[in-house]
Amino acid sequence: MQLRKSGSILLASSLALFMSTSFALAQDSAKQDIKSAGTDTKSAAKDTGHGVATGTKKVYHKTSTGTKKAYHKTASGTKTAANKTANGTKTVGKDVGHGTKVAAKDTAHGTEKVGDKLTGKPTPQ
Repeated sequence: MQLRKSGSILLASSLALFMSTSFALAQDSAKQDIKSAGTDTKSAAKDTGHGVATGTKKVYHKTSTGTKKAYHKTASGTKTAANKTANGTKTVGKDVGHGTKVAAKDTAHGTEKVGDKLTGKPTPQ
């Protein structure tokens, strides 16, 4: 009986020792896992930050280039429209002036004809 009692104590002691060391190992492993997770999260955050910064710079430069291009095209189009409007205005002015001259001459000629008829002059043929 003494042997059984000491065997049980030995078995219980070894079991308690084994369980405490495995629990301590499990705690160290959990601590290391948390540290690794924190480090991985930090690295991922840095990589994401660098990616966002790079993308933002690219978008900024492309937007800047596009805006400058649109500005130059608009300025060029405005100059072209102004020149065409000025040329069109000159042409219309010349046409109106010419039309006015012709109308004035025709009116004067018609008035002469009517005056000749009233005075009794014969019409030239």
